[in-house]
Formats: sequence, C-alpha cells, structure tokens
Amino acid sequence: QVQLVESGGGLVQPGGSLELSCAASGSISRINEMSWYRQAPGKQRELVALITFGGNTNYADSVKGRFTISRDNAKNTMYLQMNSLKPEDTAVYYCYAVALARGVWGNYWGQGTQVTVSS
Repeated sequence: QVQLVESGGGLVQPGGSLELSCAASGSISRINEMSWYRQAPGKQRELVALITFGGNTNYADSVKGRFTISRDNAKNTMYLQMNSLKPEDTAVYYCYAVALARGVWGNYWGQGTQVTVSS
C-alpha cells in the first residue's frame, strides 16, 4: 500500500556531505512520524533522526549538529542532510514512516541506501 524509496547514498570522504531522500508513494492519506535509521555491519539498527508531521525533530547524540532532517508533506518526501561525515557514519540508511493508507495505519520501511565514508 505504501512504498518508501531512498536515494542519495554513496561514497564520500571524511568531512564531506551527502543528502538522502525518501519518497513515499501509494494510497497515502497522511504520514505521521518519519524517521531515518541506520545499520552498520555487525551492529543493530539504530535511530538517527525523527521528524513529526508538524516538523518537530529529534536526533541521536552521535549526529546532533551535523545532520538535519526535514520533510515536504505536500510531496510525501523526507530528507537527511549529512555534513561533516565521519567513517563511523558508514552504514545502510533506512527510511521509516507511520502512514495512513486506505483507512489503515501501518509502519513502513524502505529498502535502504548505502553510505560509505572513507578516504
């Protein structure tokens, strides 16, 4: 019912920047919370940043001051601007959304996009 597609990942040098996008499509009436998670090899998936429908945000301590989450409700799209990237930011980044589609609330995940920070 709802599809989430991430884009914008890639290889970047330490100190560089990337912007991730997550586009939601389907029979969507409303999207409440949208979040970015990441999972590094051998580690558990962790919350990176969260944004509510009204624009309130929350960040993991490890990315505060470097990452900025935003969304365009009209386009059902979320973004993650990542600056001052570090090797420890290397992970697969996943988009997550709580969405109302065809009268049913559901939790949805994207397929993930790889971010590699290396010189």
